[in-house]
Amino acid sequence: MARVLIIGSLEAELGTAARIAVARGARLIVAEGAAAGLARLRGEGADLVLCDVLHDVGWLVAQMDAERIACPVVACGRPDDAEAAVRAIRAGAKEFLPLPPDADLIAAMLQTVAGEPDKPVVRDASMTTLLARAEQVARADASVLITGESGTGKEVLARHIHAASRRARGPFVALNCAALPEALLESELFGHEKGAFSGAVASRKGKFEQAEGGTLLLDEIGEMDPRLQAKILRAIQEREIDRLGGSAPVKVDVRILAATHRDLTIEVAKGRFREDLYFRLAVVRLRIPALRERRDDILPLARHFAARYAHANGLPERGLTPAAEAVLMAHAWPGNVRELENTLHRAVLLAEGPSIGPDAIDLLEAAPSFAPDAPPLPAAFAAATAPLAAAAAAIAPAQPVAALVGRRVEEVERELILETLSHCLGNRTRAAEMLGISIRTLRNKLHEYRAAGVTVPPVPGQPPYAIAAG
Repeated sequence: MARVLIIGSLEAELGTAARIAVARGARLIVAEGAAAGLARLRGEGADLVLCDVLHDVGWLVAQMDAERIACPVVACGRPDDAEAAVRAIRAGAKEFLPLPPDADLIAAMLQTVAGEPDKPVVRDASMTTLLARAEQVARADASVLITGESGTGKEVLARHIHAASRRARGPFVALNCAALPEALLESELFGHEKGAFSGAVASRKGKFEQAEGGTLLLDEIGEMDPRLQAKILRAIQEREIDRLGGSAPVKVDVRILAATHRDLTIEVAKGRFREDLYFRLAVVRLRIPALRERRDDILPLARHFAARYAHANGLPERGLTPAAEAVLMAHAWPGNVRELENTLHRAVLLAEGPSIGPDAIDLLEAAPSFAPDAPPLPAAFAAATAPLAAAAAAIAPAQPVAALVGRRVEEVERELILETLSHCLGNRTRAAEMLGISIRTLRNKLHEYRAAGVTVPPVPGQPPYAIAAG
């Protein structure tokens, strides 16, 4: 259930937008002005903000950026007020919603911020069994550990478990533990009081409190620092958390789902993950197979994505030709369902004629898989070097050996890391996988670069880091 914050009067046409959102299953939060809206964001949080252009959209976006509140803001106003629309977009609003609102447009916005609302698309027998087990455990309150390679759909399964649970009317809150450095992650999880640290201009609830009565997904929990792991363990055991700078613990009623692409049993054996936390999280374990292991799902998913993106882009729905389907079935899909989704999105936009042919299937080369269950390199070392070189060339044009002579190793390493991060659109988990290093190592490197005044691509959904040289 998406949480929608509406800033403005519900007596006017914005009230129509509110009623449409509620009818589509959203949970509504209302504030009379931008300052009151900011206070609600610090408290309950939201998945989407609809702000009347009569209020100061620019001030709201600036304050949200300063306090690292990542939530899309959509400005709302009359379509004939072009000046207000341009002003709001320039101020940082993601979209402009003309009033009176279009019901389908609001539904599309809600679907975007709430994730996939429908039952996962499955045909393969292994996924059918997995889905049945997920629905069986959804009714309980036990913690669930979801594992699988990046891009297999771990968050989609987590949302499905939430929707089938007794907490379905409560919020579903997701946090990527790999996307933030430790200091920010602790504040995001547990919240903080005013003045708890530099920049804490007001009290703010963390994800645990925002998920009260619902479900909290800790995505990529295998990347979490051991110190924070201890605090997560305490929160699960005691059902209470401590805000940064707080004087008393806060009771929370939250179901925990965790997801990771790592094998946590290996991480435990290496001392990188707490064994007691692992057993607390893995009351039920669900492993999502890689797409190459469930090939019966490829074409149903492809047709689903083709229909979705045709609708999203205002294009007619077109089927896949047998030749296009053959291309899809022949591919290894190292990026799993996420790669398939992106491929079909491109295909919908590139296709010409009444159907989607093989010419529209633009498959991007990718780096070799660094998944824990990938076959060992020595068995096919010679064959693996060619794809690696191709992946490097896809990230940046190959440099002649002469261009590298005389350059420091640290400089070349920095250039490779930043080019890879840029290629992954700031997705640090994916960049770390492509580089063959841990997300923790990547974060440390980026911290060094920022300290040296080097511009680092921002995390998706987060404001850019302020860079100060020297």
